[in-house]
Amino acid sequence: MSEPNETEGADAGRRGVLGAVATTAATFAAGAAGSAPAVPAAPRSAAAAPSRTLGRTGAQVEAVSLGGEGILRTTRRHREAVPVILEALRLGVRYCDTAPAYQQSQDYYGEAFRAAGPKAREQVFLASKTHARDRDGALRLLDDSLRRLGTDHLDLWQLHDLRELDELDAIFGKGGAIEAVDQARADGRVRHVGITGHHDPQILVEAMRRYPVDTVLCAINPADPARLPFLTTVVEEARRRGVGVIGMKIMAAGRLLQDRAASPGELIRYAASHADTVIIGCSSIAEVRENLGARSLPFPMPPAERAALEARVAPRAGRYDSFKA
Repeated sequence: MSEPNETEGADAGRRGVLGAVATTAATFAAGAAGSAPAVPAAPRSAAAAPSRTLGRTGAQVEAVSLGGEGILRTTRRHREAVPVILEALRLGVRYCDTAPAYQQSQDYYGEAFRAAGPKAREQVFLASKTHARDRDGALRLLDDSLRRLGTDHLDLWQLHDLRELDELDAIFGKGGAIEAVDQARADGRVRHVGITGHHDPQILVEAMRRYPVDTVLCAINPADPARLPFLTTVVEEARRRGVGVIGMKIMAAGRLLQDRAASPGELIRYAASHADTVIIGCSSIAEVRENLGARSLPFPMPPAERAALEARVAPRAGRYDSFKA
């Protein structure tokens, strides 16, 4: 589902923002308490793969995006976390993920956008979430997210971590969070709505049947086919409905790398061959550069190569999908 769709004017504007972000990143890092080292230059690769369309949102995203975890899912780590976001902005990241449940992740993003200047926020498709299942609780979380992020709207607001049918009944029932979604879309605080989950693929399929969501965020890695697969359920249903697909858990919380079961590049190529974009939490500027550098890898991974990777991982698949039901 790759489709290049960036105008020359947008690219020129992005280059201007990237230059400004490079300066502010170095300034932030050098001026933070304790004099953290400045962020050195690392230009984005000119060989980056074409952008993709994120389902019916129409947003243009790349194969690799910035997740809201890693160093961003911490508390009082501003000196380390904000430069990670600034580096991703400087390298032209298009999709940024966060959530109220991710400790101070939203605060770090807000601080990074302020440091980078007002145009930085405009350059990204910003996604956050709500774990509240009721209307009033969801709206409170939304307003807090907007305040912490320093923006007047979210490009994507996701119903977070759906696991059980009774959660869907609460969300889609009277006074449920879906009423908050409808209200926020109507008043402009939210532009698109999505769902997320990594527990039970059938719950996400059912949620798509109950409401015309724009995106689904689900787990995608080569252990997936072995048990409770998302690829042949959630992803197939999303494609049938024109719903954008975002991949997570692509490295199984690092376990696939720890076991030397696959390389980062293989895992990124595998997941991005199924999803419109994959989100990866980063712990350092070096990880941002390595992960976003994977945008220049050849996509998609050929079917035979994907099958070989799945077979390699299958004997220990349970170790890599422990987040499933």
